[in-house]
Amino acid sequence: MDLTTSLTVFLQAAVIGVLIAAPVGPIGLLTMQRTLERGLAAGLATGLGAAAADAVYGAVGAFSVRWLIDGLTSAKTPLALGGGALLLVLAWRTWHAPVAHTAAPARDARGLLGLAAGTFALTLANPATIVSFIAVFGSLGAGRPSLPSPWWMVAGVLAGSAAWWLLLTSAIAHQRQRFTPAWRQRINRASALLLGGFALWQWGQLV
Repeated sequence: MDLTTSLTVFLQAAVIGVLIAAPVGPIGLLTMQRTLERGLAAGLATGLGAAAADAVYGAVGAFSVRWLIDGLTSAKTPLALGGGALLLVLAWRTWHAPVAHTAAPARDARGLLGLAAGTFALTLANPATIVSFIAVFGSLGAGRPSLPSPWWMVAGVLAGSAAWWLLLTSAIAHQRQRFTPAWRQRINRASALLLGGFALWQWGQLV
């Protein structure tokens, strides 16, 4: 398979990664809130955790792992329940999080890893993500012998999703010092309410 075809597939998958990451949902809300409250490193770690989960689901779709796809589909209810519970926990923490007088950035490696791990788990708990990747990669012809290695698709999804989070968090971090502690507390409270709303909506889909 020639390099031009492989790069074309990579770029197509990168666009898919951006399109799946870009819509504002609980992950986007968390990423923006953490960037505003704790700085670029915290926001980017949050976004990259979601990008890693997108890459995992992208690999499942690109390699057409049928047994895993069926298992994830059948586990829709417990995944949705677990994801909703995690959103409620995050909503509670965001509501009660103290607001410092200055927006001090978070640079502790273990803390940043924890932020990434949290959004990684939250994104994996969303069954709609795998459905999206299966549908889109199916349209690209994932699994056909004529296509390059599926790893080009996985790398493209990871690159596209990560690029989106880098762009978003950089833009917000550039403006964060303009927000007073009072405004940041209002944003935290609004974010907590929206996260709780996302959790209830996710559970409502199971009824």
